[in-house]
Amino acid sequence: MDLFNSLPVSSLPGTPLAERLRPEQLAAFVGQDKVLRQIQKYISAQFLPSMIFWGPPGTGKTSLARALANQFSFYFESVNAVESGAKQLKEIGEAATQRRREMQKQTMLFVDEIHRFNKAQQDVLLPFIERGEITLIGATTENPSYELNRALLSRCRLVVFEKLDLKSLRALLVNAISKEGLKDIETYFSPEALNWFLTWVDGDGRRLLTSLEEILADYSLNAKAHFPLSLSSLQQILGSSVLGYDKSSDQHYDVISAFIKSIRGSDVDAALYYLARMIKGGEDPVFIARRLVILASEDIGNADPRALSIAVSGLQAVELVGMPECAISLSQVVCYLASAPKSNRSYMALKKAQDCVERTGTLPIPLHLRSSKSAPMQELGYGQGYLYPHDYPRGWVPQEYLPESILKESFYQPSDVGFEKQIKEFQKWLKGQ
Repeated sequence: MDLFNSLPVSSLPGTPLAERLRPEQLAAFVGQDKVLRQIQKYISAQFLPSMIFWGPPGTGKTSLARALANQFSFYFESVNAVESGAKQLKEIGEAATQRRREMQKQTMLFVDEIHRFNKAQQDVLLPFIERGEITLIGATTENPSYELNRALLSRCRLVVFEKLDLKSLRALLVNAISKEGLKDIETYFSPEALNWFLTWVDGDGRRLLTSLEEILADYSLNAKAHFPLSLSSLQQILGSSVLGYDKSSDQHYDVISAFIKSIRGSDVDAALYYLARMIKGGEDPVFIARRLVILASEDIGNADPRALSIAVSGLQAVELVGMPECAISLSQVVCYLASAPKSNRSYMALKKAQDCVERTGTLPIPLHLRSSKSAPMQELGYGQGYLYPHDYPRGWVPQEYLPESILKESFYQPSDVGFEKQIKEFQKWLKGQ
């Protein structure tokens, strides 16, 4: 037997620091206090359900799964969804069945990137989970409700991981320096550099350990280097931050949702912050501009009719100029829309009208409103009795326009905000109210 085949992965040459320091027991797990409280209930009950671990990368999903397998003395099987087909999953399930019956040993199947499984692959696992032959732990950075089918989700508990906070990141860093036999943390980082570093890793423990390894390697090769690191020295080694943002992930949906809600809530600063995050993350500026056009009608409407024109002009500017300069135009539009008076009355009026159409179908159009361009139509009475509003004072005359069965319906009711207040007053004046 090859010597290296009998060694744990953490002992093999070239194993990254993050893998070498992966905790084997729950007691060594850092961060995710809310998750651990949830897990502790399962430990107390001596029952571990199948679970989906959902959260950002580097937050301990894989480490917790391994620690739980040790805690419950499960046989641990790990696969990556990208590399696993339905045939392999079935073989794992059958082996787990045999192991349970012959050795009375439960199997934990850990599936990394489980959101990449197609429906057929997910369906293969269902009978093994139902019979208790496999305890599934799926890890994903994507929203499970978007990526996994309902049958699999119904059989698993959802456990939400958060980015590691600064306290947890510092504890992880201190532990890593100690485990590597190095001196205390102040030996390697100035206070300013340490604060920047803990923020720079953006809640990602794996990124912290990988970067620490890079820092130590850089300084071991640089004869002129000296500790503690200054902020400028650290930034020179690590470079600028890489924002956690994926245009096809839940980050995409969450950030654009927060962006729209901030504008709707008239918080200019928050809107600009989320705009900056999307730009930094490489979001398509045309997508952003189109959402602003929708918002201008949906959330501002006739409270400020100019909002739609400005949003459309912003979209045209984005398509004409492109990045990076079009970001300036986007900022102008965002500042205007967030500062404008808000009304969703025109949007709600449409919803009411659509609901009415759904309820009533295609009601007959009143005869006096029908087209009367041909002689047969005129003979049928089409257009007869129609009153031409321009022939009357104020350009208005009392006349029914809705189908007879819904004459009492009212869809658009202007608010008392912005220009809609003038619309409301004009309608009252027009109708002599």
